[in-house]
Amino acid sequence: MSIQVSQNQASNTLVNEDPYLSELLNQFQGLIVEEVPQPETFAWLQQVRDRAANFVRNSTIPTTREEEWRFTDLSSLRQVKFNVETREFWSIKFDITRLTLPEAVDSRLVFVNGIFSPDLSSVADLPEGIWVEDLAGFPLEYRSRLENYLAKEQGTQEVFTALNTATFTNASVVWVGKNVVVETPIHLLFLSIPGNSPILSQPRSLVVAESGSSVTLIEDYLYQPTDIEDPDQIELGEVVHFTNAVTEIWIEENAQVNHTRIQGDSAEAFHIGKTSVSQARNSRYTSHAINLGAKLSRHNLEILQTGEQTETTLNGLTMISGKQLSDTHSAIALNYPHGTSEQLHKCIVGDRAHAVFNGKVFVPKPAQLTNATQLNRNLLLSSKARVDTKPQLEITADNVKCAHGATVSQLEDDEIFYLQSRGIDENDARKLLVNAFAAEVINKIPIPSLREILLNIVNNLKFTSPDS
Repeated sequence: MSIQVSQNQASNTLVNEDPYLSELLNQFQGLIVEEVPQPETFAWLQQVRDRAANFVRNSTIPTTREEEWRFTDLSSLRQVKFNVETREFWSIKFDITRLTLPEAVDSRLVFVNGIFSPDLSSVADLPEGIWVEDLAGFPLEYRSRLENYLAKEQGTQEVFTALNTATFTNASVVWVGKNVVVETPIHLLFLSIPGNSPILSQPRSLVVAESGSSVTLIEDYLYQPTDIEDPDQIELGEVVHFTNAVTEIWIEENAQVNHTRIQGDSAEAFHIGKTSVSQARNSRYTSHAINLGAKLSRHNLEILQTGEQTETTLNGLTMISGKQLSDTHSAIALNYPHGTSEQLHKCIVGDRAHAVFNGKVFVPKPAQLTNATQLNRNLLLSSKARVDTKPQLEITADNVKCAHGATVSQLEDDEIFYLQSRGIDENDARKLLVNAFAAEVINKIPIPSLREILLNIVNNLKFTSPDS
């Protein structure tokens, strides 16, 4: 079974089923941004936007009455009036030094509230045959090739992805040529800063790995108001913002992509992200999805196998506390023989936070000799913490090896007592156990400095709870 695409059957009539969505759509469509690519080389892109806008106007924001959203209530999102970023606000300068990774200091693209910042970006010393550019800066002679990839991923059509497609004016583009092996990690850094009113930003990314190529990608979402060089330039008002991000990854035959996605938005933010991956024959894709921030977050991860013998590895870690809600939905469609997929998603949930995991693996009849495993492990640090987990396998092939499972547990008193008996105080004992739980995912990330940052976050967790 493949991931089905829900086609928009409505006409081009502006129906405006949901006034809230229509207002967001109208704000973007009425905004004139200087970085819009030249219309003569991107004429096809307007048709893509128009189709997506039509879908949005005939859609509504999901509610908990829908199965895919029954644990994630978006009513608080509707209560906030978001504004679109302006060029004037974007011109503020930042001290970017401590936000960069030493492994990728000269291979980064930076976007501030969804708007490309060439002053903060640095792309140098990359091998021949790779382009790391914003959409407007992509080489003119190769722009026609983008038409076959940008906004062309198959998968579940849903309203937030369509909203992004209907309104994006720029994007980060990572294009790796045939047989090019990129040793330097590519860092896509999306910064959110506060303004006088809540801001909606819609980052867009396109990654194409041609046959025989290899690349390591870091997709980083951070909230950093303290890095403004001259804070007197703006009034730091509300920190509420909404990030609606879409990333498309195309992995061609015998290519490899190692992808780390970090979501570190502010504690008052809304974050909805879509990662759509297409894997051709003999390709390899590895994902490390780390969810830390946002008051309410949702990550939709969809993998579509388009050829035999693909390898897919999905590692995920969610660490939340307070009243955060973090929702991860994944779908892997293994449509051809000899495919392998391995998924491990872990959640550390404290205070009154709520984690959601829904993972689907589709293995239709043509996908014989498939090997797929899926495991969701959850650690609750408070009696008020909550997790809803639903690993799923849909198998019609009869010669496969597939398994799935989920566990929910708390820190064991006897383990804590054992460590205390060795001279370790209770708080440090808890930290050791949580660190070991998280390290299984963190240690698989191929960027040493990023592993160190994440392990420090784990070590600094505060073990407070509503019942303490």
